[in-house]
Formats: sequence, C-alpha cells, structure tokens
Amino acid sequence: MTIYFNIMKKCLAIFFLVLIVSNCNDGDIITFELDFEDTFNYCSEFDDLVFYKTKSEPGESLSLQLSSPSTTIEDLLEVDSEGTLTTNFSLNGSTNVFNYRTYGSDPSDVFCNLIPVNIDIISDSQSDDGSVEITTIMTEDDNDGIPAELEDLNGNGNLDDDDSDGDGLPNYLDDDDDGDNVKTSSENPNYSVTNGLTEAQDSDLDGTPD
Repeated sequence: MTIYFNIMKKCLAIFFLVLIVSNCNDGDIITFELDFEDTFNYCSEFDDLVFYKTKSEPGESLSLQLSSPSTTIEDLLEVDSEGTLTTNFSLNGSTNVFNYRTYGSDPSDVFCNLIPVNIDIISDSQSDDGSVEITTIMTEDDNDGIPAELEDLNGNGNLDDDDSDGDGLPNYLDDDDDGDNVKTSSENPNYSVTNGLTEAQDSDLDGTPD
C-alpha cells in the first residue's frame, strides 16, 4: 500500500509512505485497497507523531502513530542538499502502530483531542509487524493558493521560465504573479482538487481571473 502525505510549511513537502503490513500468524501479507484521497493530516501535540486520514461516508480512518524513535514533523523536513530525505520505521504493534478503523458515525474529531471523543468503532485492524518508509521531497513554493505545478503556464515542465509580470521572479516563487501589488492569495484563486482554478475570482468578468 502506498499513501501520500502533503504538508505545507514554507515549502511544499511531499511524503511518500510505503507500508508493508503482516498481521497473520502464518506470515501471509494482507493487502487491501482503500479509497482515500492523497492528503493526510498530522498532529504532534502529544508525545507521539500521528498521521491520519478520515472519511465520513462510510466512517473510516487510516492512522500511523510513530513514537520510536522519537520523531517530530520538523525531523521529517530535514532534507539533504538535494531536497530529499528517506526515513524508515519498524511497526511493532505497540510504539509504532498503523491502524485501519471503521465507524458507525463520522470520525472527523477522533484524532488530536486532549479529551477522548465518544464514538462507535465497528472494527479496528492494527499492524503487529511491518515497516514504514517515508520519503520527503521538498519543492519551493510561494504558498499563494495555487499549486506550483499549475503555475507552469508554458506546459513545458520548467517552472523557472513562467514569469507573468516580468519581474524576474517565476510565478511559483512570486506571491504577486501579475504584478498589480495585490498578493495572488488575496485575489481568491479558490483552487480545489475537484475544480482546479475554475472558481477563481474574476472581479471584472472578463474571463481572466484577477
């Protein structure tokens, strides 16, 4: 199973998490497919670092709790000079645990709460053995609400030659792409995975987003 984490923190960090989980006494590898989107959340308010993803219809969650060795989200962002980092963990069912759960209600508020949430858990599958490999790839981004890959206006795969306002700063690093002294993020690009930029603000209704 491969799960992808997206975390925005000054730059865009993409985590590729590969899980190999064995639950059976006879050593069989259990594999199954889950329809979760790529973006995961995390919390580190407690002693452990927890990645999680929830769905409400049906009620499901994937979670990965890492506590040995002690790891923070900052540790996973310490990339090398090439902008990458690979970190490995062993799952053991006690300190490092991967869970798949199903619920009788919406599990959105289950994780990262100081006070436990009372919720109906229908099933809870937990890893007793296995391994986790997290690869972090760091890509510069201006956090303007538009994914860097969509700022490749030429469509040639080179982000450095797209400079809408000609200020010498490529769009993916420019927080004011059109040079109108209004930050792109303030012009409501309204990007979403489902709709892309089709709902971007167009104040003068000329067919060109602000």
